Amino acid sequence: MERVAQRRHPHNFHRFAGDCHHRQFPRPRLSFTTMPQTYAANFIHCVFSTKGRRDAIPPELQERLWAYLRGIARNLGIELLAAGGTANHIHLLIALPPRLPLAEVVQKLKANSSRWLGEHELAFEWQRGYGAFSVSPSLLNTVQAYIRHQAEHHQKRNFEEEFLTLLRKSGVSCGAAHIFD
Repeated sequence: MERVAQRRHPHNFHRFAGDCHHRQFPRPRLSFTTMPQTYAANFIHCVFSTKGRRDAIPPELQERLWAYLRGIARNLGIELLAAGGTANHIHLLIALPPRLPLAEVVQKLKANSSRWLGEHELAFEWQRGYGAFSVSPSLLNTVQAYIRHQAEHHQKRNFEEEFLTLLRKSGVSCGAAHIFD
């Protein structure tokens, strides 16, 4: 009986958890094909600040920094949908490709942009960590507008208040006492 089951069902797929072999209930033929492509829609809103949240990004370099980050992203095969920020932090909206881990992408963006800012004779460092929040495709335009209008947002609240709000709205639980260490 076992040989017949293996011959008819070479992968030993079973319809039920038990090994039932009833002639009146033939097993369905299972056909599996592989998907030739990988499809993903991973939109991430990344936020990180300068070390110590110092105002270390001069206003005259901000637009050039956002453009430089777009170039870094393009070289990595990442679509940067929006970039913006203030003198002490940055927001990026990226379409994360499935072949790259988020931590690697953020590390490369931070390292290359930090080096670029250093080439402009700034003693510059990003903070060690970052915030990363998934974004629904239906909210991409809203998040892009939010990122592009950072200067206006920060007339009403500082980076710390903004970041805590992003954590709360995203459902990220954290010990507020140690977030900004």
